[in-house]
Amino acid sequence: MKIVCHREGLLSACQLASAAVAVRDVKPVLRNIKAVVDDDRCTLMATDLELGIRLEVRGIKVEEPGDALLPTSRLLAILREATDEELTIEASPDKCVIRGNTNEFEMPGEDVAAFPDVPAFNEEKYHEITAAACKDMIKRTIFAAATEGQVRFGATTGLLWELEDDKAALIATDGRRLAMMTAPAKPHGGHTTKGLLPVVPTKAMSLLERNLTEPDETIRISLRPNEVLMKTERAMIYSRLVEGRFPNYKQVIPAKHIHRVPLTVGPFMAAVRQAAIMTDDESKRVRFHFAKKKLTLRAQGAESGQSRVELPIDYDGKGLEISFDPKFVTDMLRVLEPDTPLTLDMNDSATPAVFRFEPNYLYVIVPLVETK
Repeated sequence: MKIVCHREGLLSACQLASAAVAVRDVKPVLRNIKAVVDDDRCTLMATDLELGIRLEVRGIKVEEPGDALLPTSRLLAILREATDEELTIEASPDKCVIRGNTNEFEMPGEDVAAFPDVPAFNEEKYHEITAAACKDMIKRTIFAAATEGQVRFGATTGLLWELEDDKAALIATDGRRLAMMTAPAKPHGGHTTKGLLPVVPTKAMSLLERNLTEPDETIRISLRPNEVLMKTERAMIYSRLVEGRFPNYKQVIPAKHIHRVPLTVGPFMAAVRQAAIMTDDESKRVRFHFAKKKLTLRAQGAESGQSRVELPIDYDGKGLEISFDPKFVTDMLRVLEPDTPLTLDMNDSATPAVFRFEPNYLYVIVPLVETK
């Protein structure tokens, strides 16, 4: 294999592909990126056996087709530190040589046959969704998923896909909050997740989001019993699904509300962040007191002091005080534009509250209840 490539373009592609490179010692060969060079294209492959990617690299001049394994960490270091605009990469089972005008790097080669295959997208059943919609869905939900250390119940370390008829929904929860967004989608071949609860790991969803650079391109998503294939114009991402059962999220979304408060993201987030300055590790709580035309936010730490912030609001209902972890509120606010109008629906100080943006996005947050 021998190619001539633009250094920055290859660096960008390798950085994307490296997200699927094994970080644990599963197999030493998985520390590599596999390059498959045909007469007119170069495809990079990486996998840790749970997550995999096929990524097309553009702007490559092919001098000799072939396959090769490239050591990920050293390849990235060379591409970052080299100063040449173009580099020549020549690889064989014995060695890999990277040359510029003023430098040369030689590394041992490895047997390409030892590298596992990453599936290609050849599905007849799938849903199509625009990249712009898919990117928004991921950005506005992924932060609400549980981390490995937070897992309390079920398959909450990923995002639940619901793909039925002409609608797609993405849902994430960590048991204390829940984010959900819907968007139009086009089914092919009768593809549906009805009766299933397919949860895609957050790592795979983050990798997909990083590959969504063209808003108008079409993304294909195909869910199988234990895995998912997600295809963009340049990349194909494969992932195993999260094991376990996703909780019945519909049960935690209140069907009715007593109080509805209109808010705007920018001013509301500024007020929450100001009030949160006086919280501490022992008291991660801000009290929100809603009254006619005014919201008052208060926080008090055991040793840090206290804060009081007022915000004019367009609310004429009855008074209500409710407490939230401010991080849970600002996590949601920062994925929306500052001028975004929101509504906050509440019933009382002890039951979940719901932030809504238009008809396609909602965020449920469980309030903090005072303990005596």
